[in-house]
Amino acid sequence: MKAAPQVAMVAGEASGDLLAGLLLDGMRATWPDLRSRGIGGPQMARRGFEAWWPSDRLAVHGYSMEVLRRLRELLRIRKSLRNRLLTDRPDVFIGVDAPDFNLGLEADLRAAGIKTVHFVCPSIWAWRAERVEKIRRSADHVLCIFPFEPELLASHGIPATYVGHPLASVIPMAPDRAAARAQLELLDDDEVLAILPGSRSSEIQYIAPVFFQAATLVHQARNAIKIIVPAVPSLHDRIVQAAVAAGLGDVVRVVSGQSHTVLAACDATLIASGTATLEAALFKRPMVIGYRMHPISWWLMRRKQLQPWVGLPNILCRDFVVPELIQDAASPQALAGACIDWLDARRHNPQKIAALEQRFAALHASLQRDTPQLAADAIQKIIAQA
Repeated sequence: MKAAPQVAMVAGEASGDLLAGLLLDGMRATWPDLRSRGIGGPQMARRGFEAWWPSDRLAVHGYSMEVLRRLRELLRIRKSLRNRLLTDRPDVFIGVDAPDFNLGLEADLRAAGIKTVHFVCPSIWAWRAERVEKIRRSADHVLCIFPFEPELLASHGIPATYVGHPLASVIPMAPDRAAARAQLELLDDDEVLAILPGSRSSEIQYIAPVFFQAATLVHQARNAIKIIVPAVPSLHDRIVQAAVAAGLGDVVRVVSGQSHTVLAACDATLIASGTATLEAALFKRPMVIGYRMHPISWWLMRRKQLQPWVGLPNILCRDFVVPELIQDAASPQALAGACIDWLDARRHNPQKIAALEQRFAALHASLQRDTPQLAADAIQKIIAQA
């Protein structure tokens, strides 16, 4: 095995870039001269990653029009990347999330004798169980972020390692609310609602308008409330436009990035289903999970859903600990009402908030491991097998 292996990686969208950046920390601790390249974002670039394409080129979601409009471009990128990696062969390829893009690429590379690792087990326990066959063909090893996943994969003959969820070590068990508010120039007694409408272009199209309509209703009921939206920089202007269209141009404050600071500072959050909901749970914040997508995408996804929950906090707690309002149920009135319920609980029912925080603290503890080092150890073993 080389002292400093060559690693190829693909991370899709902002959440994958964050996870991959943490993984690179662990590998660089093992191999300071590590060379890494492929598709990545700013978090990976800060760790010396050479991005041939930016990760936001892969940020699509759904089954229908959102994907079909980009399919030719995505297939062209994947083919070009595959050919480049088959010519300049890495010691290992690591696909970080983005399973629709990565698993097919991993299968081709593995068939050519390149070791492959998939980081973040696709949620076959929640929906699309048939995907397990594709995982078996594609990955030499899977790095799992939830403790029940390795046993599930082993039952299908897929080697896997539980490495914990990297965000559980990055986010403190007791977030510093006062410091976050000071950073955002908020007062300690301000009532703050965070709105996180997603990090994909399609999410801004389908989710941001209804979230801001809900925020309008919340503001009408509580005129002093502070509403803050952390925006992915590439979508900042579109989010501002959506807020203005809802009549909130002078009310909503849109900040670039800083999602963790905003979550630490807020009293409650209206949030799109996805990794951000787990981040909100790790910050111990009450939340209302909402989601909308293209109607055809929703119809197809609902047919493949295996559990009654959609949001990660509810899935991991095996209970509806926070409300979920999905597709038609995600009306402005319902979303606003659920947010106001949490804000009222802050004032009048602190026991409800304390019970939620206790539930989320237990979840946090179950996910807290030395993820970068555990992942690097597993990758080192895979490279040694080559």
